[in-house]
Amino acid sequence: METQPGYEELAEQYELIFPDPFQTPLERHAVAAFADMVLDSPGEGQVLDIGCGTGHVTAELASCGLRVVGIDPSHAMLNVARRSHPDVLFCQGDADLSGSPELTRQQVPLQGVLARFSLIHIDPHLLGGVLDSWAKPMPAGGVVLLAFQSTDRDGQLVAPFDHAVAPAWRWHPDEMSKRLAQAGFHEVWRTMSHPDSLHRFPECHLAAVRRP
Repeated sequence: METQPGYEELAEQYELIFPDPFQTPLERHAVAAFADMVLDSPGEGQVLDIGCGTGHVTAELASCGLRVVGIDPSHAMLNVARRSHPDVLFCQGDADLSGSPELTRQQVPLQGVLARFSLIHIDPHLLGGVLDSWAKPMPAGGVVLLAFQSTDRDGQLVAPFDHAVAPAWRWHPDEMSKRLAQAGFHEVWRTMSHPDSLHRFPECHLAAVRRP
């Protein structure tokens, strides 16, 4: 999830288009369920909102009582996030935590990771390394929630699509679950929503926990 020039240039416009943390009740309930899972999980630690953008969902997690840090590669997006939510911590960084050892050390133990529509910008060949970098600092019981545009045909495991800002890929939920399992996570639930007037593709929320 390298810095994307499109997000740098469109940060202020993005804030105007998406002033609220969620577009649908399903999104809100999925993130609330994730927060509840983290609060109920054993131990304590940090939660990372990977690809936090303008920070509205990060702030929502903080209001739930989580120790959350918003992570994004875009300086412009983070400037908006810090302006809008001055009491929430935001850091410049990438989805692959192995590339930010200092940041990772600051967040250990890692109790949860939220990645809403951010892993879609990860090259499929690099996704395994990203998930491994989350698993390494996360003890058993840690929680992950992914949200992503999905494929809806059997046999179509991953498919590129014409995202308005940056290269992006859709994932079949079963394939994403398989990639999580390879990194040491066990799927516990998923939701699926159909395309509508605001969404071109099916969308999936997939929650998983770190195995012992």
